Amino acid sequence: MSDLEQKITQGIAQRIAQGRGDEPADLVLRGGQIFDLVTGDMLLGDVAICGDTIVGICAQYEARQVIDVSGLTLVPGFIDTHLHIESSLVTPYEFDRCVTPRGITTAICDPHEIANVVGALGIRYFQRASEHTVMDIRVQLSSCVPSTDMETSGARIEAADLAGLMGHPSGIGLAEFMNYPGVIHRDPGAMAKLKLFEGGHVDGHCPQLTGRDLNAYIAAGIRTEHEATTAEEAREKLQKGMRVLIREGSVSKDLHALQPLLDERTAPYMCLCTDDRNPLDISEHGHLDYMIRTLIALGTPPLAAYRAASLSAAEAFGLKDRGLIAPGKRADIVALGSLEDCDARLVLCGGVVADEAAFAARGNVAPVGRGSMSAPKVTAADFRNTGNREATDVIGIIEGKIITEHLHEDIAIIDGDKHPDTSRDLVRISVIERHGINGNIATGFVRGFGLERGAIAGTVCHDHHNIACVGVDYDDMALAANRLSALEGGFVVAAGGKILAELALPVAGLMSLESFEHVRDRLVELRNAARELGVTLEEPFLQLAFLALPVIPALKITDRGLVDVVKFEIIA
Repeated sequence: MSDLEQKITQGIAQRIAQGRGDEPADLVLRGGQIFDLVTGDMLLGDVAICGDTIVGICAQYEARQVIDVSGLTLVPGFIDTHLHIESSLVTPYEFDRCVTPRGITTAICDPHEIANVVGALGIRYFQRASEHTVMDIRVQLSSCVPSTDMETSGARIEAADLAGLMGHPSGIGLAEFMNYPGVIHRDPGAMAKLKLFEGGHVDGHCPQLTGRDLNAYIAAGIRTEHEATTAEEAREKLQKGMRVLIREGSVSKDLHALQPLLDERTAPYMCLCTDDRNPLDISEHGHLDYMIRTLIALGTPPLAAYRAASLSAAEAFGLKDRGLIAPGKRADIVALGSLEDCDARLVLCGGVVADEAAFAARGNVAPVGRGSMSAPKVTAADFRNTGNREATDVIGIIEGKIITEHLHEDIAIIDGDKHPDTSRDLVRISVIERHGINGNIATGFVRGFGLERGAIAGTVCHDHHNIACVGVDYDDMALAANRLSALEGGFVVAAGGKILAELALPVAGLMSLESFEHVRDRLVELRNAARELGVTLEEPFLQLAFLALPVIPALKITDRGLVDVVKFEIIA
């Protein structure tokens, strides 16, 4: 027997011995009640833990360490089934410190934001970081870098590149397949990636897809989907065997629309995810804990809400070792004051108490993606919108959604330029290529910001992460965009020739090197500065970022121009 085989055998024997009570458990949680997500019953007795594994419940155990959880309710750790940690604007380590104490013990991430800037290097960074975090970060391999051929990103990842990234312990499968036209029309690049992951997990992304096109997309082997924005859309996907992930991010807010569909019947096929949620939202409202509280307040049975947050998520992604407080399962446990409040008092990740000592004991990996800004220096003239007809396509924001309206307005041409018109809430939007590839600058119009003066800009610009800028004054737009290069990326608010607020995101132009508390405080300053300019959106910066994502209907803008997403083509 090899040393490894002997170690495995000893581990199994130790778990059996501690579960039977033949030797003291490593750790016991005593005095609480367990919310059983199979029967819905409340179970009494100790929870015995050996290493990272639960070995006993509903009995009394001796232990080397006992934690008193009297009066608390124990539930399995929460699983965020789809997110981009980069969109939390902090590194994986600060994300871990930010959300794990709220009960999130597993995060299934797609690092395609950083991959669009620095390629496979960014995915490897997340894989290495996952080896050191307190929570279990699972790193899906990014399927669409770039998301389409209608934008300029800093990198391209093909099937051969993905093959070289497979096999890491954090892996589950292929991340959201956003290029749904490429799937249903059998694009060779899409087919090569699907073939590589045939029989494994493939995550979906198909907003408003229906009928035979949806059948075809699912038939490719795609199992989960988080883009449903109506109960009708979600129901069809459920009926066709997809697992529906209810999303509630900083911009994409679908919980209220899908909540009526989540009950004890559908819960096995429904999960929860945040997709994109920043530290300010997390601080003010919460993360998955906020979703659970809100669902229950809206009338969802607690059993359905907590199943969606853990057991259903584990089953959906093939994580058979978690999702229940039961012998043999990973010791991911949240002790709550009440099910309704979802107020975590104690969190265990793999048997480790998620406290400051645990976070301080983590290893570290140096970030990648510094010096990623290679944008041209712009002037006010670069933001002029020339044209020979007044009929104009306009992006219409729907607050709380990343889908947009495709509006049409007549805008007068004055001195060869279509000027912003604040009386009609028509302001300039521009995307500036910042990877040093072609220097493209595209301009258009957007309605929904409420902007009355100045400009806001950012390098969080899905998914290509060029510079996105919206404004009324071209000089302020140039000031904001140029300031981003000096910051190595981030967010900026400018007006009257001055920078009013800013946040530096030097890690690939996406993540801060500072604490999540620092980022939260800067986001408060940015939000207040934007409101001083008339902005009415609750989260204008991520709303701006999604206006550049050409896989979400109906009208978007990239560095190559306005994109009719319904037709999947650039408007001439």
